[in-house]
Parts: sequence; C-alpha cells; structure tokens
Amino acid sequence: MTGDTRTPVTILGLGAMGTALAQAYLDAGHPTTVWNRTAAKAAPLVAAGAHHAENVEDAVAASPLVIACLLSYETTLAALGPAAGAVSGRALVTLNSGTPSGAREMAAWATGHGARFLDGAIKNVPTAVGLPDTVLYYSGDRSVFDEHETTLRVMGGDTSYLGADADLAALYEMAVGGTLLPALLGFFQGAALVTRRGLPATSLVRYTAKWLEMIISVLPVIAEEIDTGDYTRLPSSVGLFHEGIAYDHEIGVEGDVDIAWHLPMHDLLRRAVEAGHRDHSIAALIEVLRKPHETA
Repeated sequence: MTGDTRTPVTILGLGAMGTALAQAYLDAGHPTTVWNRTAAKAAPLVAAGAHHAENVEDAVAASPLVIACLLSYETTLAALGPAAGAVSGRALVTLNSGTPSGAREMAAWATGHGARFLDGAIKNVPTAVGLPDTVLYYSGDRSVFDEHETTLRVMGGDTSYLGADADLAALYEMAVGGTLLPALLGFFQGAALVTRRGLPATSLVRYTAKWLEMIISVLPVIAEEIDTGDYTRLPSSVGLFHEGIAYDHEIGVEGDVDIAWHLPMHDLLRRAVEAGHRDHSIAALIEVLRKPHETA
C-alpha cells in the first residue's frame, strides 16, 4: 500500500494525546491535517509532514475522517461550531472526556449537520498510542467503524466496537475510569507509610503490581456474581472488610497518614452489613451502591 492510498485524516486538538495521534498517522503514511487553537503547537507536526489548517472549517474539509481529541464534549462542540457547514458527509470521531449525556448531545449535533458519528475512548497514555495492545473502543455509527477500522487501528491495536448507541463508549469510559483514582490513592497511602519510615516508594512497586494482578484474577468471578446476584462464590466477605475498618484508623494514627478518603467506603461497608450482606462476597457492595428506582 502506498502513502497516497491511505485515508486522509484530520486531527483536531494538539494536546499531548492529539499530538501523539497525529504523529502515529504521519508515521503510518496517512495524509494528516492538524488544527489547534494555539497554532504554534502544530509546528513540530508540520515539520514531520503534516498539513496545518489555519481554521477549523478548513481542517474538517480536508479529510473524510475527522478525529477530535479535545478536552470534553463541550469544548468539542464549541470548536466545531464554525465548521458546522463542513461536517456533512464526513466521518466524525470524538476522543474526549465526558458523560454519556454529553455523547448523546454530541451525536445529535453531528448527525443533525449531516455527519456520520462515532464516539470513542483511548485507554492508555500518549506514549502508548499505536502499540498493538493499546485499547480503544467505539460506539455509534457502525458504518464508520467498518469503513475506517484499519485506519482507526493505527491509534491502537486492541480496537473494538461496542454498539450502535452513541453513548456506550462514554458509559464504558466512566465505568472503567472509576477504578483509577481509588487505586492510585491506595498506592499513595502506601507510599506515605513507607516513606515515613525512610523507605523508598519504589520498593512498593513490585508488591503492589502483584496485588493488582490478584485483583485482576478475581474480576471475572466478581462480575459473574454481580450479573447473577449470587454473592456466595468469592471467599472475601463484606464482614471481613468491615472488620478491617479499625485497622484503617489504627494505621492512620500510627503512620501519621490522613485516611479520610476511606470514610465513604467505611460507610458503604456498614450499610451493607446493616442490609444483611455481612456473610456475602464483597461484590454485594453493588447492592448498596445502586440507588433504588423511584416508582410512580
């Protein structure tokens, strides 16, 4: 395949991720147009062979596949406003943060202006763009995914389509992303404890990684328990975690560490015990997290 047979691509937004995406397409031989509110950010990509569009309308018009990598749906909508007349007939892919409602609003705007819309999420850091195991998932217009799947895989090899509902990628982005900050806070607390003793945080990495691997290994069982409502397979019970509340407070005092971030989790454990889940798997906490549906 020669370079001029590859699909031309436009990248809107040249933050760290957008720049990495544009560079990946340049490296793969795709004619690549870039646009950013701060034009100076385009200079290194232009030096590498990208075309810099002076305005967003020209950027959108330059390619059949337009990938917007901006902060949020709101910023994407604001940026694309002047290009409303140029999106018709083009495949518009968004890779930004936001909620499912934002994705639905974005989809309505795009389709209302004649674009074919696909929302997506990239689950890795900019330096991982283009790697075979970098995960991206999409939802929305299936024809966009089918037509441009090979081109989309330039951004990451582990690429999948979730379904026709335009908000599914945003839903999974929020659902998967919810594990990040709690996991990091756990590591930060551990680092605070060991560094207080004069030990390096790097000494934790090996053991924390093994602990995370253990958590990964039990996720299929936890997910099956949630799907079936049978909280009897996993031996780690709500009661076991509930008994550990005292130790969280004790290590906070002993290690001179603020454990206030645990308090909402402690509340969930207490409520789960009160609801009769003491002897159930820790997966039963989902029954406390779920708010009851209001009835008319």
